[in-house]
Amino acid sequence: MSTPRPRALLVAYRLAQPSFRYRMDCLVEPLSEAGWDVERLELPAGRYGWRLLAARAALARASVTVLQQVKLSAPEAWLLRRLTAHAVFDLDDAIYVRKPRRLGAPADEGRWRRMKFLATCRAMDTVVVGNEVLRAEAERAGRPVVVLPTALDAGRYTQATANADLPPTVVWIGSPENLVYLELVRPALAALSRRHPDLVLKVICSAFPDWPELRIERVAWSAATEAAALGRAHVGIMPLTDDAWARGKCAFKLLQYMAAGLPCVASPVGANRAAVIDGTTGFLADTPAEWEAALGRLLADPALRAAQGRAGHAHLLKDYSVTGYATRYVDLLATLAGTGSQRT
Repeated sequence: MSTPRPRALLVAYRLAQPSFRYRMDCLVEPLSEAGWDVERLELPAGRYGWRLLAARAALARASVTVLQQVKLSAPEAWLLRRLTAHAVFDLDDAIYVRKPRRLGAPADEGRWRRMKFLATCRAMDTVVVGNEVLRAEAERAGRPVVVLPTALDAGRYTQATANADLPPTVVWIGSPENLVYLELVRPALAALSRRHPDLVLKVICSAFPDWPELRIERVAWSAATEAAALGRAHVGIMPLTDDAWARGKCAFKLLQYMAAGLPCVASPVGANRAAVIDGTTGFLADTPAEWEAALGRLLADPALRAAQGRAGHAHLLKDYSVTGYATRYVDLLATLAGTGSQRT
């Protein structure tokens, strides 16, 4: 009799959410090639308990269930372990807090949110996180934690050239709820635009800032065009506040800039410190003066931009390869399915 194929169940609130697309979808083909069946499941954000019972057939079929950013109440966590063989909790955001309600405010440390996070971690065979900040938080639950930074397929991106035909162009890519972080660099960009009246801030998003003091190039985000749009710029930026929510971010937009061969300027917060090698792949900048100096230096020096862009691309291939990420993740799931639970 042939051995049944192992089955991975990948679970999220929304399969279209970026974290699922970049952390889970890239596992489907490698898992299939390794002899796995893969099933994906959307779980409602509410209906605690009932939502797991409704999914019990899929959970029972799974050799390993991966919850991607899905937090459970303590009773649900207990129920999950009776419905599925092995479980992994995957996260690449500080989902144990709520994003600050305004720029510069602290993150919301709700007790219920933190309790669900820890209950979910305690129910897992392994917790997989995107950076060291998330590792420290997950380890409070006493379960094994593995750091697998969110990775990127650099082959999708066209390397930026000198772009000599462009005006000085600084690019930011992201979701509308993160546009607020651009306010941190607005004074620096305004100062630079007085020296370089043709300076452009290229925003790739579904919403855009309205700043009369600066030229804004509005590019509607599209999965099909984002890679090409990034390549038509000179410098990529990632400003952040220093709070519990921002420190949990995984610097993904910096990886996108590096994939496109762009130097980066970023706030020295959380995973940004690992993604940007200061002075080699870009610069870390905290104050408006530091942002203005870093951006001004890069915009004025095509050779420096090219050198840092090449270094960033090499850094991406070495430490953020989607092939390496998928290989390690498939190995982890195979170990759980093949050796049984290590829970005590």
